[in-house]
Amino acid sequence: MMANDIKTTLTDRMAGFESFSIALDESMDLSDTAQLTIFIRGVDKEFTVTEELFALQPLKGTTTGEDIFNEVQKVFTRFGLPWSKLKGVCTDGAPSMVGLRKGFIGILNEKATALNVQKDDLIVLHCIIHQQNLCSKSIRLQHVMDVVVKTINFIRSRGLNHRQFKGFLDEISAEYNDVTYYCEVRWLSKGKMLKRFYELRNEIADFMKIKDKPLSELSDPKWICDLAFLVDLTGYLNDLNLKLQKQGQLVNDLYSHLKAFQVKLRLWESQMLSGNSYHFNTLSTYENIAYAQYAEELKLLSEQFSNRFSDFKSNVQNAPIHLQMVLIEIQENSLLKSKFEEVELCDFYKKYLEEDNFPQLRKFARRLICGFGSTYKCEQFFSMMKINKSTHRTRRTDDNLENSLRVCISGINPNIDGLVSQIQAQVSH
Repeated sequence: MMANDIKTTLTDRMAGFESFSIALDESMDLSDTAQLTIFIRGVDKEFTVTEELFALQPLKGTTTGEDIFNEVQKVFTRFGLPWSKLKGVCTDGAPSMVGLRKGFIGILNEKATALNVQKDDLIVLHCIIHQQNLCSKSIRLQHVMDVVVKTINFIRSRGLNHRQFKGFLDEISAEYNDVTYYCEVRWLSKGKMLKRFYELRNEIADFMKIKDKPLSELSDPKWICDLAFLVDLTGYLNDLNLKLQKQGQLVNDLYSHLKAFQVKLRLWESQMLSGNSYHFNTLSTYENIAYAQYAEELKLLSEQFSNRFSDFKSNVQNAPIHLQMVLIEIQENSLLKSKFEEVELCDFYKKYLEEDNFPQLRKFARRLICGFGSTYKCEQFFSMMKINKSTHRTRRTDDNLENSLRVCISGINPNIDGLVSQIQAQVSH
């Protein structure tokens, strides 16, 4: 009942949307059912933003682009939401989502005219956080990662080894009492694992000797330097990742973080070429640093960021030609310029740019403000879904799962008093 009340409120709000975007992702639950998660973010005439779970749709058979499109269309029909107001789609970049012919985006483009979707206004983005992780994989220091992961797996994956290692650390009063596991799908774990491995490198070397598996790499100055460089660089990538995950950010905020990081990459590259490792605290403690090699790694990473985020650049950075004159006028207006710096973007358009004077600019602003820059909300949702539909509760129905999760994460408060009054028992005297 609470979930239905939330959906009723959401439906009422959606009726007032001027523009909206959706974020899509799918994941397998513990009963081997593919669950398609759809989040919606909409903006009304007064620049009030609503971001909510749109639907959780089970995919009982295949999970092709056509299957995904059909499920999305069902949800639009169920909520009475017009496709004409759709201004953005954010996905994880999977072929079933972005395929030009058979993916969800390809089918949407093919049916855009029939659905009254304006393709020229539609912003299609590949999740910014997912792309950042793909960029980080371009770093060519796999010989370091292979040794680190193999060593940690040797220690952590065997109970006896793990107990003995923790006992060894306790016996020598080490600063840390364990190493951190690495999981490929948990992107932030890579930086944490490398940092902990580096900080315990001497203890790990001694322990591996005790186990008759000595690591020659830990006595190789070049390998240690590569490890130190990787520790610093993944630390910076982790910092960027955390900034991108911050709640309540608009697409332009996410792109600002990316631009700042790319500027840093170019700075670090030029400094490395001049023999300066000042900003790499771990690496700078060593001598005979391979500056040219690390500069090349930074250059490659910078190129990856530039190539992968070209869709963000074209959609966020470049204003449409019909708005350029208006934007110049605003930029030269000292009062509006100061207010733009002082207040939130939604408040700026709501309070200082009247609909009568700036109709096209306000329309464009709604299009950007409603956009999703990542599928992070979907990833968060899947983590919660796996807690709710655990190995002990795999028989939960799809409707029950969606309703319970909607109540858990919704920013809309259900009308508890109204619901209670509907089901109050009548007591006769």
